[in-house]
Amino acid sequence: MPAHNEEEHLDRALNAARRAVDTLHRTLPEVECGVMVVLDGCTDGSARITARHVAADRRISAVEVPFRSAGASRAAGIRAAGIGPSPAQPGTLRWTPRPAARIWLANTDADSQVPENWLVRQLEFADAGADAVLGSVEPDPDGMDPELLRRWRERHPFTEDHPHVYGANLGVRASAYVAAGGFPDAASHEDTILIQRLRSSAFTVTSTDSVRVLTSGRTRPRAPEGFGTYLRDLERYRPSAAG
Repeated sequence: MPAHNEEEHLDRALNAARRAVDTLHRTLPEVECGVMVVLDGCTDGSARITARHVAADRRISAVEVPFRSAGASRAAGIRAAGIGPSPAQPGTLRWTPRPAARIWLANTDADSQVPENWLVRQLEFADAGADAVLGSVEPDPDGMDPELLRRWRERHPFTEDHPHVYGANLGVRASAYVAAGGFPDAASHEDTILIQRLRSSAFTVTSTDSVRVLTSGRTRPRAPEGFGTYLRDLERYRPSAAG
């Protein structure tokens, strides 16, 4: 979970992630799970909020990086969890290392709230043969312009086998992630680039609406060409009159 100045949303995001981990443990108690928060160049209260969750729940860890890049921070969090070419940073790994083919990397964002069945459902797809799972997202209607929300829903119907890629709702098998080169050092579209690499290498990618993440509907983007930028451009869009 990368976070850059997300004090407004981070507490809700971590509470949702903890509920998803609780559900996983109740359903599959033999599965170990941890949450890694990547504090990327934060100058607000994000580190304080994260520290409170780390102190309260040993399943949560955090690492601080200076990248201001979604791709680099996602990759750093995965490395800190022991996956990838660099060793984990001391003190960040809180669960037992496993073979890469038996590790699942579930990605979300610090302005998003995952559903309680998020991890369970992703692992069901993984057990069925998926190397990556692309869930759907829905902008939070709270405080969002209803017309903008209507436009977004019109262009993003909630269906199985959808064509969309959202870093806020993406899971990938660790062995496939490493084989595809991991997340690129990119300020945006790191999720799409990774999925393109996986597909070009014939890994199995499954798209589903059975795990839908609620994400911020803000139009003040944090990442260039990211989700917030898309919503801002959609807000400004005015179709020309017929005739």
